[in-house]
Amino acid sequence: MDSHEKDELFRKGLAAFNSAHFFDAHERWEEVWLETPNPEKMFLQGLIQVAAAFHHYSRANRRGTLRLLQAGLTKMEPFPHVHRGIELEPLRAAVRRWLAALDAGENPEEDELPHIECHNEG
Repeated sequence: MDSHEKDELFRKGLAAFNSAHFFDAHERWEEVWLETPNPEKMFLQGLIQVAAAFHHYSRANRRGTLRLLQAGLTKMEPFPHVHRGIELEPLRAAVRRWLAALDAGENPEEDELPHIECHNEG
């Protein structure tokens, strides 16, 4: 897969995530992840895990949601505020809020789902 194809799949994953199609986001990013070396591979895995977490939430799998949100956050922590055009700090902050709410026994609403802010497309 060439870099143009990877960028296109990455953009499709962003669009899917921001449309709350988390399984589709996971699938698009996983295609890129399979052909990407570290450290970028770890960044993509963090995004994939966050997308998978919200898919689990939509299926009422609280335990899977918590586990994957924490794993995804851990993988995204080493990256700068903006990476690959993505504003990571707002995403990380949203994941932290979800973790705190779920730990407190709350059930966040769908309108509280995070949106990935992107400065450029790839």
